[in-house]
Amino acid sequence: MNLNEEFWDNRYKNDDTGWDLGQISPPLKAYIDQLTDTSIQILIPGGGNSYEAEYLFNKGFKNVFVVDLSLTALQNIKSRVPYFPSQQLLHNNFFDLDLSFDLILEQTFFCAIDPNLRNDYVFQMNDLLSDQGKLVGLLFDAPLNNDRPPFGGSKSEYINRFDNVFKIKLIDTAYNSFESRQNKELFFILEKIKKKS
Repeated sequence: MNLNEEFWDNRYKNDDTGWDLGQISPPLKAYIDQLTDTSIQILIPGGGNSYEAEYLFNKGFKNVFVVDLSLTALQNIKSRVPYFPSQQLLHNNFFDLDLSFDLILEQTFFCAIDPNLRNDYVFQMNDLLSDQGKLVGLLFDAPLNNDRPPFGGSKSEYINRFDNVFKIKLIDTAYNSFESRQNKELFFILEKIKKKS
């Protein structure tokens, strides 16, 4: 499996994006709607068409960054939201980022990467978050595919992976999932454990 830039860009060029809801997912919308500090630094990794970034930006969150391997996906955001700052659309590999964020929103990124990179994902998320920063979003609670994305997972796997690095504030079946994803995804809130000085 070579899930490289060409692979993902071709998916967007050919509109082969079955995971794309065409709108912000209800659980993430509900979470965003209760945020009050519009100055926080937010990252959406593997954001694709990122309706989450559009929604945040239109609600006054100006420090929203999207990172994706697909230039086409990032151009799609820019064409929908012309005023979105180009320098915050990062055409890059998530694993190469060296920035700091208060909040990272997960939406279909974990299930898109090679499962061999899942531990790297956990540690990179930890590195990218500021002290007491949060990783929030949705993870599939279903087996899905073994040979191509989306790759599935389970609540027990996620707890095992995250438990030593993050404080698990919540990980439970999303009550307000998009219809096609009812009972197939977990909503979670993880908080970075502050390093002892």
